[in-house]
Amino acid sequence: MADNNQQNNQQNAPAEDVGRLRQVRRDKLSELQAAGNDPFQIVKYDQTHHTQQVRDNFEALEFVAPVDEEGKAITVALSDVPAEKVVSLAGRMMSKRVMGKASFANLQDRDGRMQLYVSRNDLGEEAYAAFKKMDIGDIIGVKGFAFRTKTGEISVHVKELVLLSKSLMPLPEKFHGLTDTEIRYRQRYVDLIMNEEVKETFKKRSAILREIRNFLADRDFMEVETPMLVENAGGAAARPFITHYNALDEERKLRISLELYLKRLIVGGLERVFEIGRVFRNEGVDTRHNPEFTLMELYQAYTDYEGMMELTESMFRYLAEKVCGTTQIKYGDNIIDLGKPFERLTMNDAIKKYTGIDFDEVKTDEEAKALAKEKGIEFEDRHKKGDIINLFFEEFCEKNLIQPTFIMDHPLAISPLTKKKPTDPEKVERFELFINTWEMCNAYSELNDPIDQRERFAMQDANAAAGDEEAEHTDEDFLNALEIGMAPTGGIGYGIDRLCMLLTDSATIRDVLLFPTLKSQK
Repeated sequence: MADNNQQNNQQNAPAEDVGRLRQVRRDKLSELQAAGNDPFQIVKYDQTHHTQQVRDNFEALEFVAPVDEEGKAITVALSDVPAEKVVSLAGRMMSKRVMGKASFANLQDRDGRMQLYVSRNDLGEEAYAAFKKMDIGDIIGVKGFAFRTKTGEISVHVKELVLLSKSLMPLPEKFHGLTDTEIRYRQRYVDLIMNEEVKETFKKRSAILREIRNFLADRDFMEVETPMLVENAGGAAARPFITHYNALDEERKLRISLELYLKRLIVGGLERVFEIGRVFRNEGVDTRHNPEFTLMELYQAYTDYEGMMELTESMFRYLAEKVCGTTQIKYGDNIIDLGKPFERLTMNDAIKKYTGIDFDEVKTDEEAKALAKEKGIEFEDRHKKGDIINLFFEEFCEKNLIQPTFIMDHPLAISPLTKKKPTDPEKVERFELFINTWEMCNAYSELNDPIDQRERFAMQDANAAAGDEEAEHTDEDFLNALEIGMAPTGGIGYGIDRLCMLLTDSATIRDVLLFPTLKSQK
């Protein structure tokens, strides 16, 4: 049992012993290399199955070893096992119990864990002695057959075993139990090894992206790619990151949105386009924001924001069914119902619902500012009625929007790229979808009037001159594209990371980013 105790000691070792344990593993590696068994010289392994495939197909794969007259199992050679029942697995050894001539170990691969039965009779003296020296965390390959133990656990009876990679750093015992979650984010590779829930979250994230593409493909959308380094970072209210393009000796910005280039493609006649890509905003970090994040934007010619509402509601329902298996999804203490028709409220109606104030009756900027002072809402001198409306909505309404709700008809002042409502020129044909108090997407009936667009860019330039670091700037090439002519178009942007948080019941955006932004370690 000495080897078994050594493994447990390695897993439970205090921090000051890690260096010693690393040296023990390096010494083992040196012994292997001196004997001509360097695992790092192995370049491939024939992996025929993953652990879940063995479980799913156990009835077809099970091999029952023959027994003698006393009922004891007879050792069989691998060549005596039918070829269709031979399985070859590869993965990380996560535990090992050495019990004299026979041992049990656990192998972990992409899909999960599988118990291994390893005996000296099967491997031979030398190979079994080598197995006993292996460490938790080593990557191994095994070949054998599937069987059930006396306790009914599906396992693999190992006939051949090879060390594929030597782990030189001991794994923690309960990595997911650490109170310092920053270490989990910095060492995501260890987090993925030790915490099955983390691995499942990122499998689900991958499925979400795959199903978004499937949904849009069925609606005849074309996936495209647009520049990340741009002269003018437009399409959103955000401060950009700035860099230098050495080859051109010019300043460039990292994009904050996908919008303006995708609209150029609508001008070019592609009609239905989308992009899933990274965007960068030089802003704060919190539970729902990361400076670099994944955005999906799509644009569809010949429709409007009503069309975008239908598409969004259908897509969210589709994703819940495909990825979660139900339209009733749990987030924290709430059950979010994506199966019911989503509620629709104008922004002014939402404010009236939660404060009693009807901004449709407020006529001037001064009246709006007086109401803000009365309610204790901070604002800037440059703010107009539309800005005050948005501040009221953020303060009094967002926290109440748990179930899916489209908030429509935003003020013109905060929507520089959106068509005005024909019935009310102070408002625009725009909506945001809120779920669980979060803004999940932002959609417009896109402005395609180049004269109006130029005037709105001028207003944004004035805001920038007044000190607004998030204001957009005039984009002459985009205006030129609009003058060529853009069809009536509906457009929308979705924060993919926030969507993944919702569908995986994750408390923070860092839990759905494999490598979230962290302050560098000095």
